[in-house]
Amino acid sequence: MAAVDSFLLEHQSALMQIAFFGVVSVLLLWEAAGPRRREQGSTALRWLNNGALTGLNVLVARMLAPALHVSAALIVRDQGWGVLHRSGAPYWAAVAVSLVVLDLTAYAVHRAFHGVPLLWRLHRVHHADPALDVTTGFRFHPLEDAVAGLFGIAAIAVLGPPVGAVVIREALVVAHASLAHANVRLWRGIDRAARLVLVTPDVHRVHHSALARETDSNFGIVLSVWDRLFGTYCAQPSLGHEAMTIGLREFRHRKYLLVHWMLALPLLSATRASGSGDVPPPA
Repeated sequence: MAAVDSFLLEHQSALMQIAFFGVVSVLLLWEAAGPRRREQGSTALRWLNNGALTGLNVLVARMLAPALHVSAALIVRDQGWGVLHRSGAPYWAAVAVSLVVLDLTAYAVHRAFHGVPLLWRLHRVHHADPALDVTTGFRFHPLEDAVAGLFGIAAIAVLGPPVGAVVIREALVVAHASLAHANVRLWRGIDRAARLVLVTPDVHRVHHSALARETDSNFGIVLSVWDRLFGTYCAQPSLGHEAMTIGLREFRHRKYLLVHWMLALPLLSATRASGSGDVPPPA
């Protein structure tokens, strides 16, 4: 379906802008109107510095990664590489398989960032945020984006997904990252039904708990089925969503809200804490 791929390539920039600016704008209004949690601490300082890091990622990595992934998909298509290109599968079947397999790959990469000490040093920049809202969804160290991007390119080379599937995937991940981290409340029935397949805000919030056993759960990016399948699913935080502590116990000082400390965080020594989660807000 060359026409579909061409259409999505032509409108890729617009799709990414809608996925980022459109979704973020709606979620910011939703958070202001009815937040899931009443966070304590310096919201303005967090937003300013999370926004600065997001801007850096936009310039350096986060907007580059989708382009690299799409470029990789184009090269793979032209060379006829990958399982799906060789299988001769129908276009829409290949798109569906690609979206599922790339999400499974992202789940595995996410687990690696928690399980490999060197990768965890990068990923803890994301988890060190002492509150959780839409700005947290883009608080990543630029080097983490770069490393994750390389894993994504490798997966594309092996799988051989349609180019259109990669465009859809990148826009979907950006939009869903905003929703999953948002400080919003879904109606209980909607959350109960959606979480059977998708990562909802309540599902992902558990992953940002200060308790290590909860941090090391709910690794899904878009689909929650992988956590259920591989035994890493945690339905609710032990202290409840309103009382749970967000962040990392070892990085509670106010200075870690500042962008230059976020960038330096991978270089700092710290042992992962596994205590009760009863920790103070940033000092």
